[in-house]
Amino acid sequence: MTCSFHRRKLFCGRFSVLIFMRACIIIVEMKQVLMPVTAQQDARTRSERYTVRQILSAVSITTRFLKKRSSFMSEFEKISTGLGEECGVFGAYDMEGGDVAASVYYGLFALQHRGQESCGIAVTDTFGQRKVLSKKGLGHVDDVFDEEALKALKGNLGVGHVRYSTAGGTRVENAQPLVINYVKGTLAIAHNGNLVNAVELRRELEYTGAIFQTTIDSEVIAYHIARERLNVKKAEDAVKNAMKKIEGAYALVVSSPRKMIGARDPRGLRPLCIGKRDRTWFLASESCAIAAIGAEFVRDVLPGEIVSFTKDGVISDMSMAVPPEKQTRCIFEYIYFARTDSTLDGVNVYHSRILAGKALAESYPVEADLVVGVPDSGLVAAKGYSEHSGIPYGMAFHKNSYVGRTFIKPKQSDRESSVKIKLNVIPEVVRGKRIVMVDDSIVRGTTCANIIKMLKKAGAVEVHVRISSPPFLYPCYFGTDVPSNEQLIAHSHTTEQIREMIGADSLGYMEVEKLKTMVGELGYCDACFTGHYPMKVPDHDISHAFE
Repeated sequence: MTCSFHRRKLFCGRFSVLIFMRACIIIVEMKQVLMPVTAQQDARTRSERYTVRQILSAVSITTRFLKKRSSFMSEFEKISTGLGEECGVFGAYDMEGGDVAASVYYGLFALQHRGQESCGIAVTDTFGQRKVLSKKGLGHVDDVFDEEALKALKGNLGVGHVRYSTAGGTRVENAQPLVINYVKGTLAIAHNGNLVNAVELRRELEYTGAIFQTTIDSEVIAYHIARERLNVKKAEDAVKNAMKKIEGAYALVVSSPRKMIGARDPRGLRPLCIGKRDRTWFLASESCAIAAIGAEFVRDVLPGEIVSFTKDGVISDMSMAVPPEKQTRCIFEYIYFARTDSTLDGVNVYHSRILAGKALAESYPVEADLVVGVPDSGLVAAKGYSEHSGIPYGMAFHKNSYVGRTFIKPKQSDRESSVKIKLNVIPEVVRGKRIVMVDDSIVRGTTCANIIKMLKKAGAVEVHVRISSPPFLYPCYFGTDVPSNEQLIAHSHTTEQIREMIGADSLGYMEVEKLKTMVGELGYCDACFTGHYPMKVPDHDISHAFE
């Protein structure tokens, strides 16, 4: 993945230089065309010269290409083997003054599954000049940071971010954390989630003179926090006032000159938790990142809570919280996004997926020889199906560990080869057997169809598909990259039609009513399955509103 990543980057760089050189030649030729020529010269060369219109068109195309070159990834179509992740946030504050960049790095590494497009770290020294040092870039955490880069990030308060673009394109300026310099000092902010009123808020800010440097809604949050800070005594109060204006899903990690602040949207749509190691406090999207840096999991940040970490201790503000019956955590965190070794709001992700598999076995029993899961998020649900049904559980796929959940392919017609790059069937496991294949979702159906084809080519006599989520029928506005209705196969096809299209012998989706078995008494959002959104949402796609 890394070598391929850098080869594409080198190719785009060289190609853009060639385009630029060609543009210079064209411009010179344009000047020649516009110079007076004799009748004889004109007769001899007119057929060989560019017209002014052709030249201007070529220059315009070249200019547009060079503007896009800042992110070579935008020149390739992003192909996903499933759904797009959200983002991951991480914060660290060493009260004794030790550098935290390495801890933030390892925390982000543990959250890499939540976003592979870009990442960044911003640190400040609360005992020194409190200057913010930052580094961010496109690619995985180990692509952007090396030992030398981490050593240069001196500071005992740090914020980190891994990104998958659900709003705003893939370009380096959209990488987080965002660093805002203003009259009160400097803020660094990392955001996971999506706002539903970002367009209106950004328009209001622009009319009051705000100039935006990115195309992401996170910058709207940063602006509001910075502006509110001018009117209040404490940074956490500025965060609270901003929360009164923004609507949607968000988990925030904010660093001010001497504080680390965590905030979670009142409905709890996006997760955030607290950890501690000696005198260092941590904030993270998932508990697996707390464990990865050898810290102790303390608790989850509660929905609507603002928690502040200072040299004087930890302060909690619950004034933005709503009653439990109004809390709606994203159910897809448990189905797909979160790592199996994470615990979110007291519910272990591994256990919730085991329960999902058991629910599928109850709803859709079948005579079969082997239960297999599609890596990674289908594996545990497959084990749950096996335990309840009594059908043996097996590993039918080898996954290429160097390919993330998303990767680059030139065009969508290469989706089939993309699946083969990521997964290989082990023929000795499936040959001559009736297979129950468990996966987390079907979005467009293309990936699932290709995997079934691979299984049958390897000798499986039957493939019965079980999906640990209900059919996707509606788009998500809260940070899950669920496509528009037109791209959702279940929006325009029945289950039987989908079964025929993907080539399965039978197909069963998780029943909406049984999602509750995964999370117990927790309130959750299932809008992408039911259309029942927990708040007013836009009537159109706003994911690229700022492009």
